[in-house]
Amino acid sequence: MCTFIILRRPDHPWPVLIAANRDELSGRACAAPARHWPDRPEVVAGLDCAGGGSWLGLNDHGLVAAVMNRTGTLGPAAGKRSRGELVLEALDHAEADAAAGALEDLNPAAYRPFNLVVADPRRAYWLRHGGDGPVRVYPIPPGLHFLSATELDDPHHPRIAHNRPRFVAAPIPRPEADDWSGWRDLLAAADYPAPLGPEAAMVLDGPDGFGTRSSALIALPAYPGPTARPCWLHAPGRPDRTAFAPVVLDGCISGA
Repeated sequence: MCTFIILRRPDHPWPVLIAANRDELSGRACAAPARHWPDRPEVVAGLDCAGGGSWLGLNDHGLVAAVMNRTGTLGPAAGKRSRGELVLEALDHAEADAAAGALEDLNPAAYRPFNLVVADPRRAYWLRHGGDGPVRVYPIPPGLHFLSATELDDPHHPRIAHNRPRFVAAPIPRPEADDWSGWRDLLAAADYPAPLGPEAAMVLDGPDGFGTRSSALIALPAYPGPTARPCWLHAPGRPDRTAFAPVVLDGCISGA
């Protein structure tokens, strides 16, 4: 049950801010974000060692892609392709419009249900495969939005219900000042109201080995390029126990 938070501000110098927690089984090996794919030299993403794909990535054009399982679809299934491939396929494109248009035509029978986000400094889309028909594409409007294993901004999802108001009230990150304190603290929040249960916490540590395995904070500048780099901070573990560090992009520290 990963969680993806996006704030869109179209006229701001940093029009896209992203926070994400990845929840996965402890035994599923992975590698931190890097340029893991020789045939895709423009892509920086975390590597799922089992499926060969990724859950979250960024390319040199300033496009971000992230995939999440939907409720009841954790893990691979016989005869189905890995959903991590979708992140890499999205990042083959320079813009969110092109990525969403290409992936809209996927054969839904080839994959278990998923939520996929593609976002660049100008556009953002939610691609929904609910196992109930074709892949559907929805624009993500300006403002703050939450996505997990159900619907965008689902008020009935415990984690969204509990945490979206807290992100709305938190100080907005200032990547130009390397100030992510409000969002970083919220990504690390393990508290939850008793009526909603443990699934309302931003970090999980389940008895079956399923829990929060990494965390990300990303900012996209209005015009990505050599003089305006995205910022990506990565925590290779639970963010309440693991420090964030900048991801290396193009041989330089992100945001440098």
